[in-house]
Amino acid sequence: MPEPEKTPPTAKTSSPFASWRIDHAGIRVPDFDEAVAWYTSTLDFRLLKSVSIGKLTFGFIAPATDDSFSFEILAGPGAAERPRYEDFHDSYNLSGWHHLGIRVDDVDATVDELRRRGVKIVSAPHDVESLQLRLAFFADPWGNLLEVISPIKRNVT
Repeated sequence: MPEPEKTPPTAKTSSPFASWRIDHAGIRVPDFDEAVAWYTSTLDFRLLKSVSIGKLTFGFIAPATDDSFSFEILAGPGAAERPRYEDFHDSYNLSGWHHLGIRVDDVDATVDELRRRGVKIVSAPHDVESLQLRLAFFADPWGNLLEVISPIKRNVT
């Protein structure tokens, strides 16, 4: 396995894709109102806009204070269920998008609040020294995995 880069590579400003910016990620769920209610009441996201097209409803939700990235909720009939992970390592057995990482100030405090709100924690807070990150994973009611991350805090004496 290659070792992580110590310094970021130079930006590819001459790339024909240099203007690309990540805008949103889509989450497929069976019920629009249930998904919006969970994300807005449990994670304090905000519904920015929604529209119905045919049998599907699409909505864009964003974190409490960040409009630079959003989730597109795709809701309606025909959504097959995702696995409900009891063991985080089982999540590595499914191809495709695995999780979305969310930067937070304090992973432990965030996980404590998520637990208080009844959110399923799939992987408890732990340090990944090779990445210099503290992280934890949780799942929404439809099995979509989300990760909270922050730099490892070092005690300075």
